[in-house]
Amino acid sequence: MSIDPRVALQSLVTALEEHLAASASRRREDDPAVEAAYLGIADAFEVYEEALYDAFGEVTPLEIYEESDDDEDSEDEADYAPDLIEAETAPDRG
Repeated sequence: MSIDPRVALQSLVTALEEHLAASASRRREDDPAVEAAYLGIADAFEVYEEALYDAFGEVTPLEIYEESDDDEDSEDEADYAPDLIEAETAPDRG
């Protein structure tokens, strides 16, 4: 039995509002309330995406960003970002 996408969407909106409130009242850099709210968004989004797919065969254009503990991945991403920015800002020569 799958959840109604509208219910899942409302849960996602609530999770976003809770994250905003936690961020606005952050007491320190690693505030556990902000981290919990962040994870709440990820969980609510996954439920919404699954409900949307089950009901309508649709997905969103969004992805959950997951940090990697692998330093090698971080170096690859750091090298990629400037190339991407350069490619997006270069004049079109076609």
